[in-house]
Amino acid sequence: MSGTASGQRELKALQEALAAEHAAVYGYGVVGGRIREGRRTEARSAYDAHRARRDALTREIRDLGGTPVAAAAAYALPFPVPDSAAAVRLAAELEDRVAGVYSDVVRATAGERRRAAAEALREAAVRAVRWNGESVAFPGLAERAATGSASATPTA
Repeated sequence: MSGTASGQRELKALQEALAAEHAAVYGYGVVGGRIREGRRTEARSAYDAHRARRDALTREIRDLGGTPVAAAAAYALPFPVPDSAAAVRLAAELEDRVAGVYSDVVRATAGERRRAAAEALREAAVRAVRWNGESVAFPGLAERAATGSASATPTA
């Protein structure tokens, strides 16, 4: 399937989602080290969710005949994270970026993959709201209109 134009779009969107999940796993490592005790369980849950999505995407990409994009050794964070308040902002930023990438996967896929991508987008949007206490009407789209970029990684 990956030989067709739609298959190539799907594989590209899945690769971008995998890259975003790699960045989120890395970012939550930073969050976990800085977040206050009362929110560590929430951070650990998000970390585990992103690891599970990363692993599922790796399998899907292989099933489509692709070579999964590797994680970077490290990622440049979008801002310094010296304390718990900054860790909360980082977690919200990670979730917003992941939601944006999954909106691309929804557009590029159909059937079960589309349903799974929509679920991942919803989960990321809900986590973003929990972290920053605010929501947007169309998660994953507002920030894309502002930046015009599909990148979900905190500058690699």
